[in-house]
Amino acid sequence: MVTRDFDTWLEGLNLGFWGTGQHKITAAQLSEKWRNGEQAVVLDTRSPEEAQYVNLPFAPHIPIAELPHRWQEVPKDVAVAIFCSSGVRSAIAYAYLQLKGLANVRILEGNYEGLVMEFAPGKLKKLLEGK
Repeated sequence: MVTRDFDTWLEGLNLGFWGTGQHKITAAQLSEKWRNGEQAVVLDTRSPEEAQYVNLPFAPHIPIAELPHRWQEVPKDVAVAIFCSSGVRSAIAYAYLQLKGLANVRILEGNYEGLVMEFAPGKLKKLLEGK
């Protein structure tokens, strides 16, 4: 794990980076990882108030404001899909964790809608059955 300064990190974000979408993951791609038996987690960066009303029991919760003191709790050896309700905090957390040297983090696309659609009864049943 190598930490980088912001300028050096930012200089590497060229068209080859943005054009491949390597900074993002969809709920469907995450679900596919789980179905294939791959280890992956959703990191919830929403506020405590948001998490209280819409709980994601499968996701570690580290509010964005607490990330500077708790970033070492983020798994380093598995794929991490960073979630928030709008995508803004996810993008900030993505940059922060990348700068801390965590290479296997991605911004979870789709916000609430993407998660809800991926956990619809039929899809959830298949996920739980490992298919």
